[in-house]
Amino acid sequence: MKKNLLITTLMIAGFAALAQTPRLCLFEEFTGETCPPCASTNPGLNATLTANATKVVAIKWQVPIPSAPSNTWSLYQTNAAEANARLGYYSVNSAPQGRMDGQSLTVFGGTSDHAVYCTPSLINTAQAVTSPFAITITRAWDATCSSVNLTVTIQASANFSTTSALNLKTVMVERLVQFSVQPGTNGEKNFENPVIKSFPTINGMSIGNNWTTGQTQTFTLNCPIPAYTRNKSEIAMVCFIQNEANKNVLQAAMADKVAIPTDALTALDAKVNVTCSSTIAPQIIIKNNGINPITAFTVTPFNDGIAGTPTQWTGNLAVNATNTLVLDATAAPSTSGVHTFSYTLVMANPYNLFVVSNKVNYLVATNSQIGTINEDFALATFPPPNWTRVNSNNGPTFSRVVTTGAFANSNDYGAVKFDFFTNTVIGDEDELYLPPTNLDGTGVPVLKFDIAKAQRNSENDKLDILVSSNCGATWTNVYSKAGAILATTGSTTSAFGALMSSDWVSETIALTGFAMPNVLVKFKVTNDNGNNLYLDNINLSQPVPSGIKSNDNDNSNLSVFPNPAANEATLKITTVNAVSSTVKIMNAIGQVVYTKQVSLNSGATNIKIDTKDLSNGIYFLVVESDKNSSTKKLVISK
Repeated sequence: MKKNLLITTLMIAGFAALAQTPRLCLFEEFTGETCPPCASTNPGLNATLTANATKVVAIKWQVPIPSAPSNTWSLYQTNAAEANARLGYYSVNSAPQGRMDGQSLTVFGGTSDHAVYCTPSLINTAQAVTSPFAITITRAWDATCSSVNLTVTIQASANFSTTSALNLKTVMVERLVQFSVQPGTNGEKNFENPVIKSFPTINGMSIGNNWTTGQTQTFTLNCPIPAYTRNKSEIAMVCFIQNEANKNVLQAAMADKVAIPTDALTALDAKVNVTCSSTIAPQIIIKNNGINPITAFTVTPFNDGIAGTPTQWTGNLAVNATNTLVLDATAAPSTSGVHTFSYTLVMANPYNLFVVSNKVNYLVATNSQIGTINEDFALATFPPPNWTRVNSNNGPTFSRVVTTGAFANSNDYGAVKFDFFTNTVIGDEDELYLPPTNLDGTGVPVLKFDIAKAQRNSENDKLDILVSSNCGATWTNVYSKAGAILATTGSTTSAFGALMSSDWVSETIALTGFAMPNVLVKFKVTNDNGNNLYLDNINLSQPVPSGIKSNDNDNSNLSVFPNPAANEATLKITTVNAVSSTVKIMNAIGQVVYTKQVSLNSGATNIKIDTKDLSNGIYFLVVESDKNSSTKKLVISK
């Protein structure tokens, strides 16, 4: 006993010389669901720990002593690997046994390591040892309350140095678990502070072993809640710093349990209109899914990942009510093309609950980028370059499929699908923009495409095609079909796959009045949860464009032979005028594997293509001029 008191005195003196911070002690108990002494010890131990909660934080390791619970599910079984590892770490072989700040209870005056010796006097002795560190923890639920986000800051209150590893360890506990039937054999039904998971692992994170006064480190952790958790409202997080050489715990901290939020704000929709100006005015639609009115939240917008000016909202959003929020105008990107908008939404409630939207795409159309569009969706990239897909609610939308193509031609699979079949949001509107197109000329521009659509029963799924010559300020509807009028084949209650040639039809639309330099065309669908729609071979052109002649559906201006090819192929290109072009070969995943600059004469030009270094497979020949592009499939077979 004199030896133990001497060790305690030396520890207190040593730490007092180095540190200034009061200590929150860590008491670890090894207790078992089949351990009779544990059942008799724990009620009194828990009362002592509760009465000294400002001095000590407890974590309980459920262990297989004297034996593992026979049940397939128990507190031990759910976290057995970590419990066994901690047993080995301290060389514990009996229960109920305790460690105070990683040390034997005898160091602080206990008669043995039996947990019954965790007395108020022992806690006072341990807590009197000051620490060279302070720990602060901030916790927050994620948007779905399926994980806890932690911010942990460590600050040195004195110089500290050690040659051994120093780790920050984090555990998730349930403050109280209550069973109606004992999970083990000792009669215990109520368990306080059992450890249910360690983060990021049971070994924690290194914090370095040399610290100077005032030095800080901050860690962020996302801690998913295990599926076997009994009550999320009882979850608390405990952090502690441990010296791996002597197992001494230098400081501990707890972020106590927090009730599940009763406020819930859901982001339903987000939209940014196409723009040619210097600003955008994003809109979001939110809904109160909680049980209390919502009076305040903050929205921070992000344009291509760069944060903009936050918008503060105050008001009274009633339960189940929705609200459309028009954010403050923010600068649009200076480059024409596809851009992204996203936002974070922070509620003003005590739970620090965040709602984060998925990004939505929008188009900056400051100038036309292409003169003729001929897209057969043969390449894997989707949307194709310079196309824009708008899916404001991030539900089922336009996607590329390779299970079919126009008129079910197996040699030309690749099409756009809109999934009406699984989209249950009635009235959902999605859009697919073609690139801004230069249709200037003397002829009437023409839009051609192939389409396949079935109904499920008698729904009114709708497709509109709209055209704008003033950057989306106004739109002209040039095609509008819905329900049975839109359908190209008979109804089916199964998901429509457009696998028959007879499922498809071709459409041609004259764009009278749109022979202009910067024209926008978009396909817009309105959902009625019917059956799927497919589009292929979308062609937009002037009757006589410059450069490469616009392709018809069989790519007659561009041919390749032999096809399949082995070591060499000949590409025949027919053009109206002489023009400089680039020939590329792309593999099935869109990687460029061959590039050649060529000069094309008016009429037909034959170009030899060296293919001996290409592996067997499907490739795509792409011919590009400054305003046009055309694609042809190439098969390599040796």
